[in-house]
Amino acid sequence: MAAENITTISEGATIQGKMIFPGPVKIEGMVSGDIIADQKITIGRNAKVESVIYAKDAVISGHVEGKIHVSGEIEITSTGRFIGDLIQNGPSLIIEKGGMFKGKSITGENGDRLEKQKSKRFFKKASNS
Repeated sequence: MAAENITTISEGATIQGKMIFPGPVKIEGMVSGDIIADQKITIGRNAKVESVIYAKDAVISGHVEGKIHVSGEIEITSTGRFIGDLIQNGPSLIIEKGGMFKGKSITGENGDRLEKQKSKRFFKKASNS
Protein backbone atom coordinates (compact mmCIF):
# COMPACT_ATOMS: atom_id res chain seq x y z
CA MET A 1 0.00 0.00 0.00
CA ALA A 2 1.45 3.35 -1.06
CA ALA A 3 1.88 6.10 1.52
CA GLU A 4 -0.60 8.93 1.18
CA ASN A 5 0.99 12.28 0.31
CA ILE A 6 -0.36 14.99 2.58
CA THR A 7 0.41 18.62 1.85
CA THR A 8 1.25 20.38 5.13
CA ILE A 9 1.33 24.07 5.87
CA SER A 10 3.51 24.13 8.97
CA GLU A 11 3.04 26.06 12.17
CA GLY A 12 4.68 29.48 11.84
CA ALA A 13 3.89 29.72 8.12
CA THR A 14 1.51 32.41 6.86
CA ILE A 15 -0.13 32.00 3.46
CA GLN A 16 -2.54 34.32 1.65
CA GLY A 17 -4.31 33.71 -1.63
CA LYS A 18 -6.19 31.05 -3.52
CA MET A 19 -5.01 27.48 -2.99
CA ILE A 20 -5.88 24.21 -4.74
CA PHE A 21 -4.81 20.86 -3.29
CA PRO A 22 -5.37 17.68 -5.33
CA GLY A 23 -4.91 15.47 -2.25
CA PRO A 24 -5.31 15.72 1.50
CA VAL A 25 -4.01 18.85 3.24
CA LYS A 26 -3.12 19.67 6.83
CA ILE A 27 -2.90 23.29 7.96
CA GLU A 28 -0.96 24.11 11.11
CA GLY A 29 -0.14 27.77 10.32
CA MET A 30 -2.12 30.86 9.38
CA VAL A 31 -4.05 30.88 6.10
CA SER A 32 -6.22 33.54 4.50
CA GLY A 33 -7.83 32.88 1.14
CA ASP A 34 -9.96 30.40 -0.74
CA ILE A 35 -9.05 26.71 -0.44
CA ILE A 36 -10.10 23.78 -2.63
CA ALA A 37 -9.06 20.38 -1.29
CA ASP A 38 -10.24 17.46 -3.40
CA GLN A 39 -9.87 15.22 -0.37
CA LYS A 40 -9.71 15.77 3.40
CA ILE A 41 -8.62 19.04 4.98
CA THR A 42 -7.36 19.03 8.55
CA ILE A 43 -7.05 22.28 10.48
CA GLY A 44 -4.51 21.74 13.27
CA ARG A 45 -4.88 22.81 16.88
CA ASN A 46 -2.80 26.02 16.55
CA ALA A 47 -3.99 26.96 13.05
CA LYS A 48 -5.91 30.12 12.26
CA VAL A 49 -7.82 30.10 8.97
CA GLU A 50 -9.98 32.80 7.36
CA SER A 51 -11.29 31.22 4.22
CA VAL A 52 -13.93 29.76 1.97
CA ILE A 53 -13.08 26.06 2.00
CA TYR A 54 -14.24 23.36 -0.43
CA ALA A 55 -13.30 19.81 0.62
CA LYS A 56 -14.51 16.24 0.65
CA ASP A 57 -14.11 15.93 4.44
CA ALA A 58 -12.91 18.33 7.13
CA VAL A 59 -11.50 18.07 10.66
CA ILE A 60 -11.23 21.30 12.61
CA SER A 61 -9.02 21.38 15.69
CA GLY A 62 -7.98 25.04 15.37
CA HIS A 63 -9.79 28.30 14.60
CA VAL A 64 -11.69 28.75 11.32
CA GLU A 65 -13.76 31.75 10.21
CA GLY A 66 -15.56 31.77 6.87
CA LYS A 67 -17.53 29.23 4.90
CA ILE A 68 -16.98 25.50 4.53
CA HIS A 69 -18.46 23.36 1.76
CA VAL A 70 -18.04 19.60 2.32
CA SER A 71 -19.38 16.66 0.37
CA GLY A 72 -18.70 14.20 3.20
CA GLU A 73 -18.11 14.48 6.91
CA ILE A 74 -17.05 17.42 9.06
CA GLU A 75 -15.72 17.05 12.58
CA ILE A 76 -15.06 19.83 15.05
CA THR A 77 -12.80 18.49 17.78
CA SER A 78 -12.75 19.58 21.42
CA THR A 79 -10.22 22.33 20.59
CA GLY A 80 -11.91 23.36 17.32
CA ARG A 81 -13.66 26.68 16.74
CA PHE A 82 -15.68 27.34 13.60
CA ILE A 83 -17.49 30.62 12.99
CA GLY A 84 -19.37 30.84 9.70
CA ASP A 85 -21.54 28.88 7.32
CA LEU A 86 -21.37 25.14 6.81
CA ILE A 87 -22.75 23.77 3.55
CA GLN A 88 -22.74 20.00 3.14
CA ASN A 89 -24.34 17.25 1.10
CA GLY A 90 -25.27 15.08 4.06
CA PRO A 91 -25.99 15.64 7.74
CA SER A 92 -22.66 14.22 8.94
CA LEU A 93 -21.54 16.85 11.46
CA ILE A 94 -19.67 15.79 14.59
CA ILE A 95 -18.91 18.27 17.35
CA GLU A 96 -16.89 16.94 20.27
CA LYS A 97 -17.53 18.22 23.78
CA GLY A 98 -15.72 21.57 24.05
CA GLY A 99 -15.81 22.22 20.29
CA MET A 100 -17.63 25.32 19.03
CA PHE A 101 -19.71 26.03 15.94
CA LYS A 102 -21.31 29.46 15.59
CA GLY A 103 -23.17 30.06 12.34
CA LYS A 104 -25.59 28.21 10.13
CA SER A 105 -25.60 24.70 8.73
CA ILE A 106 -27.15 24.03 5.34
CA THR A 107 -27.55 20.51 4.01
CA GLY A 108 -28.48 19.60 0.47
CA GLU A 109 -27.53 17.14 -2.24
CA ASN A 110 -26.58 19.53 -5.02
CA GLY A 111 -25.50 22.77 -3.32
CA ASP A 112 -21.92 21.74 -2.58
CA ARG A 113 -21.29 20.25 -6.01
CA LEU A 114 -22.61 23.34 -7.81
CA GLU A 115 -20.61 25.73 -5.61
CA LYS A 116 -17.44 23.67 -6.09
CA GLN A 117 -17.88 23.66 -9.87
CA LYS A 118 -18.37 27.44 -9.86
CA SER A 119 -15.29 27.87 -7.70
CA LYS A 120 -13.14 25.61 -9.90
CA ARG A 121 -14.13 27.69 -12.92
CA PHE A 122 -13.24 30.85 -10.98
CA PHE A 123 -9.84 29.44 -9.97
CA LYS A 124 -9.15 28.31 -13.53
CA LYS A 125 -9.92 31.81 -14.87
CA ALA A 126 -7.79 33.40 -12.15
CA SER A 127 -4.80 31.16 -12.92
CA ASN A 128 -5.04 31.96 -16.65
CA SER A 129 -5.05 35.74 -16.01
